Formats: sequence, C-alpha cells, structure tokens
Amino acid sequence: MRREATRDWSIQEVARLAGTTSRTLRHYDAVGLLRPSRVGNQGYRYYDADALVRLQRILLLRELGLGLPAVAEALAGGDDEVAALRTHLGWLRGEQDRLVRQIASVERTIGYRTGTRDERGGLMAQEMFDGFDHTTHRDEVTRRWGADAYAAGDAWWRSMSDDDRTAWQERQRSLAGRWASAAGAGLDPAGEEAQALAAEHVGWLASIPGTPGAGGEPVAGYVVGLGETYVADERFAAHYGGAGGARFVRDALAAWAAAR
Repeated sequence: MRREATRDWSIQEVARLAGTTSRTLRHYDAVGLLRPSRVGNQGYRYYDADALVRLQRILLLRELGLGLPAVAEALAGGDDEVAALRTHLGWLRGEQDRLVRQIASVERTIGYRTGTRDERGGLMAQEMFDGFDHTTHRDEVTRRWGADAYAAGDAWWRSMSDDDRTAWQERQRSLAGRWASAAGAGLDPAGEEAQALAAEHVGWLASIPGTPGAGGEPVAGYVVGLGETYVADERFAAHYGGAGGARFVRDALAAWAAAR
C-alpha cells in the first residue's frame, strides 16, 4: 500500500478537508478514537496518511448511523483495513446506483410532462418510482443506520424471488414467535435457551445486506442499539408479543453482546 511517509497535516487542515471541526477531532482524540500522529510545539496536533485513512473510516461509519462506542468497536475488530474500505465502497456504490435511478426516473417524468418524451406508451408507474422505496420502516432505518444500509437492504430485497421472500418472512415469524414464547415462559435472558435464540437472531441479522458487519457477525453496539429500538417502538415490540417480550429480546441481545 502506498503511503506518504513524511507528509502530515495540521488539525485545522484536516478539519477543513474532512468537513468537520477541530473540536470534533480533539474529542475523537480524548475518547481514544483518533490519536494525532504527533503533537508539535505548543500542543499543535498533526495527522499523517494513516490517521487520515482512519478518519475516513470513522466518518463513513458515522454516516451509517453508528454511535462512537460502536465505531470504536468496529475499528478495534482487527478487520483488514483495505477489506473494510472495500465494504464501505460497496455501500456507497449501492447508494450511488439508487440515486442514478431516481434521477433517471424524475427525468423521464419531466419528459412525459413537457412533451419531450414519446408518450405513446403512457407514463408507467414503475418508471416513475424506480429508485424510490416505500417500505414501512424506510425512515427509521435511514435515520438510525444510514442511507447506505437502507439502499443495500432494499436492493437485496428487490433481487429476491417471491419464494425467497416468503421463506425469509417465515423465518422472521418463526423467530419472533419463539422469542414471544420464551419471554412468556419467564426464561432468564442470559440463560442458555435465550442465548441460543439471540445467536440465531444475530445470524438472521447478518444475512441482511447493509447490516453493520453483515457477512460476518454484526457489531455488538449495533445489536444492542437494535434491541433498544425494539423496546422504544411499539411496532417492533408487537412482533415479540408486546413491550414485555421486546424487553426480553433487548436484554438477551445485550447479554449476547456483553459476552463478546
């Protein structure tokens, strides 16, 4: 990997280049997320090429909606740096593809409306909404985990056959039903049976593109945050038999994450 051995940048330069603030960079230093490569006279911070690559990864993970503890955990996971960047690149390209489709869709609509496009075939609904998504939890997913996560999951869902979608939904319903039964039975969330369910739940999450850590094991911070979402949102809680069931799932997932 090519590196700039001697070049470094001041904290002000890095803040300007990255579109952030010196205060944010100092905070990242204070919490151990991004150390300056050296500290010069009068305490001025400087960052080398390796530090800039780490900052890029931090900012990408933040755009996915991860909090700082989850970002730190993801960076500490020992993943190959280039492999991690390639994963980020895949998410970004997925979002780029979705935006290109949206642009083309709007351009077609403008063409139909202004008469600059042949209307003999009529304005097709699927053309109007290509690249747009209407699933129930789009806003929640985007707000909590980023547009890239939603775009990756949406592209995956659209690529599935009807039989594949049905099988996946059956798996979801089966898991939710077993969670509700375990909660109703008063099991210990940290006990063996609940932890087996938690491990299965994490495996189910890992099968969904766009999940932080998808393809491997989702990061523990993400799993904990998702459990909190189940409790906070009654629509999610309903899948697990109500608020009590959602709390049981949250506590079991938290115990699973703590064991990691």
